[in-house]
Amino acid sequence: MQTLNVNGANRTVDVAPETPLLWVLRDNLNLVGTKFGCGVAACGACSVTVDGVAQRSCVLPVSAVQGKRVRTIEGLGGHDGAPLHALQEAWIAHSVPQCGYCQSGMLMTAAALLAVKPAPTDTDIDQAMTNICRCGTYQRIRSAIHSAAKTLAAKPLSSEALGVDAVKTPTQQASSGSATVTFNTPTAPTKAGGAS
Repeated sequence: MQTLNVNGANRTVDVAPETPLLWVLRDNLNLVGTKFGCGVAACGACSVTVDGVAQRSCVLPVSAVQGKRVRTIEGLGGHDGAPLHALQEAWIAHSVPQCGYCQSGMLMTAAALLAVKPAPTDTDIDQAMTNICRCGTYQRIRSAIHSAAKTLAAKPLSSEALGVDAVKTPTQQASSGSATVTFNTPTAPTKAGGAS
């Protein structure tokens, strides 16, 4: 049995410890907003936040999130009558989604970015957003993140309202003994020539 904190609620599932978090979310908890894209942590369609850090759930064993807070797209906003998050509103305003398949992972990665960089530069966005959008809406994604950052700056919100859990700085991590799990991903394909 594995006990997880997902979107603020403790849930217990009967799965092997090495089961990828993605399949626990989708198959056991019926949180199907997180998508399967590649299974090798390359595309980012499966991105969720774990203790506020974007993680690729397709390769993250469920045992690695014990005692940590997992947030999925359902926990970001707009689910069960909750208002949309500023990122979701910006995604709509900038017509980001085309096919929409990658969008939940994009939004979760963007939420993690804004939690640590509330006014990101284009370079910050390009470095953080390593998810792949096969429709090529990278310029729209960048514009939407800038718009959401302005909206959030106009009315400061807690990290909970940002859609992520509090993110510790490296100094806080060292003093508390906690560790941040990160992953290596290939560089996203060239964004030139994508939809604007």
